[in-house]
Amino acid sequence: MQVSVTGRHVEVTEAMKQHVEDKIGKLKRHFDHVTDVHVILTVEKLEQKAEATVQISGAKLFADDVQEDMYAAIDNMVDKLDRQIIKHKEKVQSHR
Repeated sequence: MQVSVTGRHVEVTEAMKQHVEDKIGKLKRHFDHVTDVHVILTVEKLEQKAEATVQISGAKLFADDVQEDMYAAIDNMVDKLDRQIIKHKEKVQSHR
């Protein structure tokens, strides 16, 4: 799984990058076929936005979240991705 972290109007620190990689790593416990993850962290005035595009076998998933704290935005975004991956996995298994 390849994780790339990009910052728009924000310097991506090593701590932010490590936090993103730790949280994204938890997605593999539900679905093993995650191939590529691209995370974009954006700051606009008081809004901290985290968005991610996940390439998995058979689909491309997108989630974003806006908070006042970047780490909270990352956590909520990963939770949304987690729910989408579980839904996709159940859908794939039910069609077989």
